[in-house]
Amino acid sequence: LYAFDGNPIVSLMAEESIRALARSLPLIKADPTDAKARGDALYGCWLAGSVLGAASVALHHKLCHTLGGTFDMPHAQTHTAVLPHAIAYNAPSVPEAMERASRALGGGDPATKLYELAVGLGAEMSLAKLGMPKDGIAKAAALAVANPYPNPRPITEEGIVQLLSRAVEGLPPITA
Repeated sequence: LYAFDGNPIVSLMAEESIRALARSLPLIKADPTDAKARGDALYGCWLAGSVLGAASVALHHKLCHTLGGTFDMPHAQTHTAVLPHAIAYNAPSVPEAMERASRALGGGDPATKLYELAVGLGAEMSLAKLGMPKDGIAKAAALAVANPYPNPRPITEEGIVQLLSRAVEGLPPITA
């Protein structure tokens, strides 16, 4: 929703992807045989993949690859644990994108809603439990700022340390 090279069509697809996945995943958890929910999830995944191929990525994706490559962390689980924190980090700089994400998630703060959705699905939200050493926060933050990349909010070492400190513990993101 806030890629520097995004466009209105990509934003529509991203919003619809969030909506479809947020709606379908709890239904699948409750009944894994629910064919309609599974189809809705597939639709959401297809949209998300199309968006990923059409626009660049920002803090969330880059930070997860830093963590995975540095600490040999599991890919999907790391993305799940970091996403709410990265959204909260960037939220002040992208109010329109946060409004769209909020709408797709049924209202409320998108970072909090994503965190609650993941917890409700049984996802592990602690990076420490996924394999990140607590003493690796400073190293990860230094690596994250060493190779600049487009992000709506400037990436600072202090900001990444704060983000990772909460994610390592599995705590909810800090929201404005």
